[in-house]
Amino acid sequence: MTQALRKDETAVNTAHDFPWLKNYPPGVDWQIDIPAQSVFAFLEQAAEKYPDRRAVSSGLHACDYKTLHDCARRAARGLQDRGVKKGVKVGLFMPNSVFSVLMYYAILKTGATVVNYNPAYTPRDLALQAVDSETAFLVTLDAPALLEKAAGLLAGEGLKTLIVCPSSGDLDAARPADLPQGDAHVWFSELAANDGAVKPVDIDADEDIAVLQYTGGTTGIPKGAMLSHRNVIANALQIGRWYHNAEEGKDGMIAVLPLFHVFAMTVVMNMAISKGMTLFLLPGFNVPEILDIVKNERPAYIAAVPTMYIALANDSRISEYDFSCFKFCLSGGAPLPGDVKRVFETRTKAKLVAEGYGLTEFSPVATCNPLTEKAKLGSIGLPVPGTVVEVVSLEDGKTVLKPGEKGEICVSGPQMMKGYYKQAEETAAVIKNGRLHTGDVGYMDAGGFVTIVDRVKDLILVGGFNVYPRHVEEALYTHPAVEECIVAGVPDKLRGETVQAWVKLRAGEAVSESTLRAFLRDRLSATEVPRRIVISDTPLPKTAVGKLSRRALLIREGIISE
Repeated sequence: MTQALRKDETAVNTAHDFPWLKNYPPGVDWQIDIPAQSVFAFLEQAAEKYPDRRAVSSGLHACDYKTLHDCARRAARGLQDRGVKKGVKVGLFMPNSVFSVLMYYAILKTGATVVNYNPAYTPRDLALQAVDSETAFLVTLDAPALLEKAAGLLAGEGLKTLIVCPSSGDLDAARPADLPQGDAHVWFSELAANDGAVKPVDIDADEDIAVLQYTGGTTGIPKGAMLSHRNVIANALQIGRWYHNAEEGKDGMIAVLPLFHVFAMTVVMNMAISKGMTLFLLPGFNVPEILDIVKNERPAYIAAVPTMYIALANDSRISEYDFSCFKFCLSGGAPLPGDVKRVFETRTKAKLVAEGYGLTEFSPVATCNPLTEKAKLGSIGLPVPGTVVEVVSLEDGKTVLKPGEKGEICVSGPQMMKGYYKQAEETAAVIKNGRLHTGDVGYMDAGGFVTIVDRVKDLILVGGFNVYPRHVEEALYTHPAVEECIVAGVPDKLRGETVQAWVKLRAGEAVSESTLRAFLRDRLSATEVPRRIVISDTPLPKTAVGKLSRRALLIREGIISE
């Protein structure tokens, strides 16, 4: 059974003036039907169609679709036997591995909700998200750095069980002798020691939450975006339609972006699985490993952030490799500089698609440039199938503006989240009249191409990862010598933006930049620690009412103009 866009979704109104349709790629239909099913159906259908096709490959270990499906079912039954069911939150806390894919689908098969965790989280960040999400089970690897942080949650309230998987990727690995015994530490092979007879679960695709994906939003305070099965399925199918030249059951995708991030979850994992592709999993970005995959596996796709393409383009070995296997390379997560696209394409002869736009709250993709000569560098492209983009007045937040007029970018479609978990007021602040208000200012031209001109939100995009200034500022304020601080993003050729802080010390205090950076390393992830901290002798700029002014500071420093 499938269902078209609901009547309460703006995108169903085909009488609306949709200027993007005139530039839609040949062979891509904007209208789309969304199956009323569990996300697990992607894996189930791929296993039925392509049982012997390699599904995932990571280092020395790989498994075909039949094996991945069977193991996911057995893991699901093992979870059910330990009390996992609808309403239960199960966290994934690991880098890309066979198990990050397998356990994602296993959790969804039980009807429970996946909660994605960044493996670089500090113990404090991990605990905050675990408490807010009410995570009861956490899946991680036996790598000491991960296991130590994960085990620390067992002493708190809520989390009762760790599911521990082998870092080797070996599905049949024996339990390590030093892993504590007892119900709090379940080894993967023990979890999956059953016949895979999963107890039937009735999934309501519209209402049941598949993924709780955390985002700091405009304030930096973590908020869990509730993505239903329908939301997640819709966005994977929308992107799959955009990748209309993919050959089902044949192509391969390099999975170097972290799957705990919503962009990779949708554009890499779910889209690839829905098409029976092979996922070449990498736990982190490494140029030689990517080049080896290009040489030996001949993948058709890679999705990465601009900093990765910069590193590839600038590597001296790039000319020794044949990139003709790529149908295209997708850039996302941060704006793609024109020079990066030009240099990468010149040196590899591969097509680098630039660029798209999305939000965690939108599962995440809203727009993408077409894979045609009509693509516009600097634009975030056209709305993906079933999606409506409108630019509304900044004054009243309702009036839809004409092409070329600047306002707030609003999006609607079947991939829009249900809301923020346990935060009704925050939800009401961003979802109004059926639209998701992005907080970004831009315009749409007469051909339907959307361009962002400013960010209402203060978040910093560091190599595709969100860094929230308030979170960094709060960490700085815990140092007794800090009186005032402002954190902002500054342009960076490699990362797009980098984190910088300005600090005013208390009278009589003397602390160096290196001391402050060392202090922050135990409180922030490596991405969040400012690459530069400016110690100011004078008070930092303030607004007329006495609030610290980030904008005034950036103007004073010449980073932005009036």
